[in-house]
Amino acid sequence: MENGRKVSLQTIFVTNERWLIILAVVGLCLVVGLIGGAYIAFLTPLLAALGLIALVGGLLMLRSIQWGLFALVGIIYLLPFAALPVNIGFSPTFLDLVLVVIFLVWVTALATRKQEEFVTSPLAVPILIFILLAFASFVAGLAHARLSANVLRHFAEIIMCIALFFVVVNCVRTQKQLEQVVTLLILAGFAAALIGVVLNLLPEGWTIRLLSVLGRVRYPTGWGVLRFIEDDPTLPRRATSTSVDPNLLGGMLIFVGALTASQLFARKPLLRRAFIAPMLAVMALCLYLTYSRSSLLGLVTALLLLGAARYRRLLLVILIVGMIALLIPQTQDYIARFQEGLRGEDRATQMRFGEYKDALILISRYPWLGVGFAGTPDIDIYIGVSNVYLLIAEQMGLVGLFVFLVTMAIFFAYTGRAWWRMRRGTRLESILLGLVAALAGAMVAGVLDHYLFNLNFPHAVALFWLYLGLAVAATMVGGKTEGTLRPPP
Repeated sequence: MENGRKVSLQTIFVTNERWLIILAVVGLCLVVGLIGGAYIAFLTPLLAALGLIALVGGLLMLRSIQWGLFALVGIIYLLPFAALPVNIGFSPTFLDLVLVVIFLVWVTALATRKQEEFVTSPLAVPILIFILLAFASFVAGLAHARLSANVLRHFAEIIMCIALFFVVVNCVRTQKQLEQVVTLLILAGFAAALIGVVLNLLPEGWTIRLLSVLGRVRYPTGWGVLRFIEDDPTLPRRATSTSVDPNLLGGMLIFVGALTASQLFARKPLLRRAFIAPMLAVMALCLYLTYSRSSLLGLVTALLLLGAARYRRLLLVILIVGMIALLIPQTQDYIARFQEGLRGEDRATQMRFGEYKDALILISRYPWLGVGFAGTPDIDIYIGVSNVYLLIAEQMGLVGLFVFLVTMAIFFAYTGRAWWRMRRGTRLESILLGLVAALAGAMVAGVLDHYLFNLNFPHAVALFWLYLGLAVAATMVGGKTEGTLRPPP
């Protein structure tokens, strides 16, 4: 009887314990639900989701710079202008936060000796000189222009974007790491292109409504999100995706288009060709819908370089596509507009010619260090020209332009020599060719556009120096990896 009573008490105790656990779990769920509901109600579902993603992403980035590079690629292609809905004199962008975290983690690794050595390359010295010249021009320019928080922030972004080269060379040390970043570049570029095509094909009202959602992260809203040829609503609408500016989107597609094309014809592609081919087709369609002639010229240059250097079949594809474009009626307006640009007859080209003339006047007055980044000393001149080389000369003088051109000459010579020594048909070879061709195409497009060194487009600057760093990293990985070098003659 006593034993039976003891068993009964134990049963009651265990039963009560289970009920307590159930009640505790239910209470915890209610508390989490209330906090989560208040969080979503206060920030809106979009910002709440972005906040959670940012928290998880931030924790991953603190663990590894590789995650930081992943986040950087995603932001560059999908949310390049997104900013926090706060104001601290300026609104920090997602790009700012990721760059700061990347540099913080890298510097910490160097300080704590988790990274035992600082990796250098033949480009290290000229890039450092270029950065120092940028600082000199910036400081000298403050003698005639007032410094604002916005200008200071943009200049800091440009410096971090250039210095990103050193982070990539030091942290992308293995072929696996390189392949992961390149694969994500292709996927993110495809996603941006797909968004651009879909939004361009949708009715204008739907496009405005969808893009205006991004207004919560400081994107433009309303009818201003639509872009037309020569800003004329009676002319065709231009694709922008989430890049706001169609020329900027076109420039970013040069980078990813060349990289994807190299994988399509590679002997050992990173992705299946059954996926790569339609992805490249979507990128090409999106580039066409931007109506960016400079970007088209840049991509064709990159593809011709790939074909001449390695993939002869690509030259045949370019020839066939070019002949089809010349014959089908859907492309005749595009071809006519391209011809107008070559003859200088359309308004956009005439405006470029005016900018070139004004830029040459500015450079002739301040030839050595330029006028800096904050403003001009004379009221009859201004900073801004649709030519990246003239823009560098405006801001950093002919000395800065010379150092930049020398840096790029060293880069192409260095990577060309490394490619010549690589064994044909390896993954590293196709990656290196794609990266180098993309940079060559972007530099050709830079003759007619300015996004590669524009304070307002730091993500495009980051993309340029990211590719530069990845190409140099590919040569170093190739030098360390067995089976990637050609046997001596």
